[in-house]
Amino acid sequence: MNTQSNGGSAIAEEDAVPPEQPLGSRAPHFIKRSRPLHLSWQVGVFVVGLAVVVGGVIMLPLPGPGWLVIFAGMAVWATEFVWAQLVLRWAKRKVTEATQKALDPKVRRRNIILTTIGVVIIAALLAVYVWKFGLAMPWNIPQ
Repeated sequence: MNTQSNGGSAIAEEDAVPPEQPLGSRAPHFIKRSRPLHLSWQVGVFVVGLAVVVGGVIMLPLPGPGWLVIFAGMAVWATEFVWAQLVLRWAKRKVTEATQKALDPKVRRRNIILTTIGVVIIAALLAVYVWKFGLAMPWNIPQ
């Protein structure tokens, strides 16, 4: 286990987790002081975040980085709303867990084996098609 000394205390590098920001509004202090101004700020943040999320949802079936834009909209909401901050923390945790699982040697080996089997099956089916019909496209094959 790798450890490093910080002023007499040893901290494991694997256990070192960056501190999370506290939950709550990140609006400037002068906006938080005035309730009507803070409420209008929250409405503005919600509208901008909603526009970004709707744009991401539209991009899901269309070309474009739909999920990336949706998470960007969530990040906009997370600047002001606790529920969005909690959703983003949960999503980050799940992505980290999935990354660690995908990097596990057993899982990687299994994925490589399954991918190789899939490629071999597709290549065999393609070879049978070319042997039987030649390089003709399926819509040009006479009945």
